[in-house]
Amino acid sequence: MFLLLPLPITFLKWSLLLKTLLKAGLLPFLAWILLYVEREAPSFARISFDPEYDYVVVGGGSAGAVLAARLSEDPLMRVLLLEAGGSPSALHDVPLLAAEFQKTRVDWQYKTVPQDAACFGLNNRQSVWPRGKVLGGSSVLNYMLYVRGNRKDYDQWDTGLGCAGWSWKEVFPYFLKSENNRDPDILAGGYHVTGGPVTVERAPFRTPLGEAFVAAGETLGYPRGDYNGHLQTRFDVPQGTVQNGKRVSTSKAFLHTARYRPNLHILTNAKVLKLLLEGRHCIGVLFRLRGRLRTVHANREVILSAGSINSPQILMLSGIGPAQHLRSLGIPVVMDLPVGRNLHDHIGAAGLSFQINQTLSVVRKRVGLDKVIQYIFAKDGPLTLLGGVEGVGFLKTKYNNDTGDWPDAEIHFISSSPAGDGGSTIKKVMGISDKFFERVYRPYLNLDSFTLYPVLLRPRSRGYVKLRSSDPDDPPLINPRYLTKNEDVLTLVEAMKQCFAIGMSEPFKKFGARPFSMIFPGCEIYPVRSDKYLACLARTYTATIYHPVGTCKMGSPQDPSTVVDPLLRQHECARHYGRGAGR
Repeated sequence: MFLLLPLPITFLKWSLLLKTLLKAGLLPFLAWILLYVEREAPSFARISFDPEYDYVVVGGGSAGAVLAARLSEDPLMRVLLLEAGGSPSALHDVPLLAAEFQKTRVDWQYKTVPQDAACFGLNNRQSVWPRGKVLGGSSVLNYMLYVRGNRKDYDQWDTGLGCAGWSWKEVFPYFLKSENNRDPDILAGGYHVTGGPVTVERAPFRTPLGEAFVAAGETLGYPRGDYNGHLQTRFDVPQGTVQNGKRVSTSKAFLHTARYRPNLHILTNAKVLKLLLEGRHCIGVLFRLRGRLRTVHANREVILSAGSINSPQILMLSGIGPAQHLRSLGIPVVMDLPVGRNLHDHIGAAGLSFQINQTLSVVRKRVGLDKVIQYIFAKDGPLTLLGGVEGVGFLKTKYNNDTGDWPDAEIHFISSSPAGDGGSTIKKVMGISDKFFERVYRPYLNLDSFTLYPVLLRPRSRGYVKLRSSDPDDPPLINPRYLTKNEDVLTLVEAMKQCFAIGMSEPFKKFGARPFSMIFPGCEIYPVRSDKYLACLARTYTATIYHPVGTCKMGSPQDPSTVVDPLLRQHECARHYGRGAGR
């Protein structure tokens, strides 16, 4: 569908147009009208480029956009940023619509291989893995939650994994450098600042359910407060990378100003196919731009920041990776390194939904004309919610042996359920099978509800990324081997028990909260809410929380399981840096 709107357009005409779109069932796309109300997001389209630069940055996502902007602050350094996707638009700024852009042109649209121990309720037992294919990368697709991580994780990298320089004390100043926190209550705690490029706020809109979630955490002994502050084990309304009700991606935060620098060139729709190597020296990259193969050289460094899937793919296509795997595909081996190994992800056990008897939830059919107008002109209302997430809680299970502040599970609280959109979006983007959806969610379509998603913070299961073939256009084989370690299942079960305790706690009783009663298919043989039943739930509706890491593992060069050193320099390769999720 294509509409060309004459400008200027009256408010009455806006109303008539919106009503027409609503009747057509096109609510997910209503926000595109922002393109005509506000200035459209700037285009980064560029055709020409120089034959060589000081730095070539591969991937303009959550890391690459930042690196290109920072490196180009030195006017004497010439920087080229290559992004396989295009530019984001104002559509992507609407927080509640985060899921709507999965499986679109801004998404690589990856899927895992069928899982042996998980994802039984998903199509072909495959987990759908959206990855940003756009300037800003997955920061254009994610749910905008601002979570720094636990200080003990960073300290463990530093002292236990050979990553010197990555302790909490050493990385904390960089969180402050990037942050522009505009919440007075959060700022008062002393762990946040203003003035950085990434604005952090809470959503201006919230339902009473979000407050009930935080209060419910208190009934279980978890204090409310800033989980990015002194202690993480607490519950709170989420902080997000948003400003005035709009997403703040790394493209917006770092490139919208930097793009005017004459020493920074940005090429979109430029897919890097492989690194150019002279012996073990990386001298540039081969990429495809508008159907033509092109090369560019780097005088100083090539920085690979294409993410946890594309970075190992590019390395292996270049002959850097597990020798046996590369030889099996006819790729000459340049360096034998464990590229693609050590893949792990934050695993969620979805499906813990509760029905309520009050009209409070964010249900698709109620996000109508009035809410759209409220968002367009006031930047308020349910469309400002961070993908629907209204609460975040960090908790400890009985399997956590740490006596301090090091939670092993997290809860995302959403003021709806997979049935709240009438089956139009969440079912599709998560790949829920028809059989599973019909059995569990069909009876609750468009009804008021909420959902608690327990998340495993330190999974033990490890998988891999491999090449499907030597063709760079073939998507790689992704196997996270979800829940192949039983410790992961046991921890999730304990987290799920706490979720049920929260959902049935006193703060939710006033809403008449009760769990969805439909039994998960395949789990009928177990007593409801028994440990075995909950384990079956976790293995049936297994959800990615979109945080794959580890495929270019960082650590000491003496550790044979690592790919890059603590300065992110690839082992055995000069002038090549790897960036991405690599712990």
